[in-house]
Amino acid sequence: MSINCTIVTGFILLGFSGITQHQISVFTIFLSGNLSIIITYKLSPSLHTPMYFFLANFSLLEILYVSCTVPKMLSSLLSDCSKVISFSGCAIQMYCFLLFGGTECYMLAAMAYDRYNAICHPLLYTLIMREIVCIRHIVGSYVISAVNSLIHTVFTFSLPFCGSNEIDHFFCDVPPVLELSCQDIWVNELVIFVVGGSVVIGSFIVTMISYIEIISKILKLHSASGKKKTFATCSSHLIVVTIFYGSTIFMYFRPRSSYRIGQNSLVSLMYTIIAPLLNPFIYSLRNKEVKSSIKNVFLKQMKF
Repeated sequence: MSINCTIVTGFILLGFSGITQHQISVFTIFLSGNLSIIITYKLSPSLHTPMYFFLANFSLLEILYVSCTVPKMLSSLLSDCSKVISFSGCAIQMYCFLLFGGTECYMLAAMAYDRYNAICHPLLYTLIMREIVCIRHIVGSYVISAVNSLIHTVFTFSLPFCGSNEIDHFFCDVPPVLELSCQDIWVNELVIFVVGGSVVIGSFIVTMISYIEIISKILKLHSASGKKKTFATCSSHLIVVTIFYGSTIFMYFRPRSSYRIGQNSLVSLMYTIIAPLLNPFIYSLRNKEVKSSIKNVFLKQMKF
């Protein structure tokens, strides 16, 4: 790839065709959606429950998560020079992306565990999901993900890189960067399956077990309206889980021989941009209490 500027030592992010400057407005909408959930939680005492505590923290996490990749992607639209990223910059981006991505895995599992206790153990719910327990879930998610992210980043950037420095992606993700190494990467692939698998698959199993128990509990209810109301409290979360885990598992745990040119970017788009963009709308539009609180906060601000 030829660009009209001096190439610095590092990588060139090729991105993929189809990204337009309309992504700027999409990113703005995304920020507004997640910020509205965080502000509404802070200003609405009725939402100060474990469920909405996790949702507010999840919205903050989504902002951090998307901020690792989208700003660089948008800047590359304005100049070919912006497609260049240094080795250290690439390593930092990979670390932050894996940190927040891994945290999201555990956060989704914690939210599923919260719904499990609320539906299956309603009388013990306030005792099990105390404030300190919720905080430990959040802090633990970040700590475990920080260690996981450090392992992957160190193993990846300890490899020698030679030949092409063009990353067939719009950010520094592990698989596309490994493709540029001139050394056998079987150890790195093993680390992805073992260490990465313990994070993604482990949290996915916890999430699925929680929902199996929830669905089993719902099916035992005699009232049709009761079933509908109970399922409504966790259906939004289940949609988010399906989109995020489905695309993530396909990206990192499929055979290397099945990789296709440009496919990494398209698959990653699902869990790096599309899913985070949809999350605030999925949660708010399908939750009457959130919609009502957002409306009340907006009306109060209009009075001032």
